[in-house]
Amino acid sequence: MGLRVVPVAVNADNYAYLLQTDAAKGLCAAVDPCEPDKVIAKATQLGWRIEAVLTTHHHADHSGGNSDLVRLLSPEQVPVFGGDDRIPSMTHKVTDKSAFKLGQVEITPLFTVCHTRGSVSYFVTTPESSEKAVFTGDTLFVGGCGRFFEGTAEEMHKSLNTILGSLPDETSVYCGHEYTASNLSFAASIEPENREIAAKLAWAKSVPCTVPSTLGEEKRINPFMRVGVEQVRQACGGLVDPVAVMAALREKKNNFR
Repeated sequence: MGLRVVPVAVNADNYAYLLQTDAAKGLCAAVDPCEPDKVIAKATQLGWRIEAVLTTHHHADHSGGNSDLVRLLSPEQVPVFGGDDRIPSMTHKVTDKSAFKLGQVEITPLFTVCHTRGSVSYFVTTPESSEKAVFTGDTLFVGGCGRFFEGTAEEMHKSLNTILGSLPDETSVYCGHEYTASNLSFAASIEPENREIAAKLAWAKSVPCTVPSTLGEEKRINPFMRVGVEQVRQACGGLVDPVAVMAALREKKNNFR
């Protein structure tokens, strides 16, 4: 079985996802199903049954549908996985790097903290395929990253460039929001000569859904994963320390219009 992921547009600009876990049995996991009616309807359309919930972090636009989804799927007992006690209806608190299986899929939680203290990215593989995926919530976006609400630039640098950055380049990235055009407009202001950023920005403006990207692509277009690149450093006043560059980029992005 190859990896099959179906995005579900929810709220104004969020993504929930359905991750097929067992093709033969028609099972799937729901990632951040903050509008459960939409997510269940999509699963029904696909002929899938939701067997679990994966929650990336506690913010309501990601975890706020958990309790209703569990209720709507009753009497089925649907486990809810997460890394933060603030997540509603959580039944299974994950541990960093402690993999578990759902059907034919192996899921490795990676604690990628900063946006929140309990932010988790879920790295997903299957033994029958070389495909890989990671659900990054609001830590890594296409072309950008989340705000540092509960963490530091040092933590975001580690989350992006050590933890996620060490995953295979071909890993597909499924993020929590459709922010790509805005993110890449900022990236283009940092690296105006980067042709790949310009091309990706033009494409992002022409399509409704820009997920997934890949980690290899993010390393070429995402300034927050390019903190050691000379042009990025120069755009941040010539800073050398990657953590200082990360902090400067976040401040610039916070004020970018």
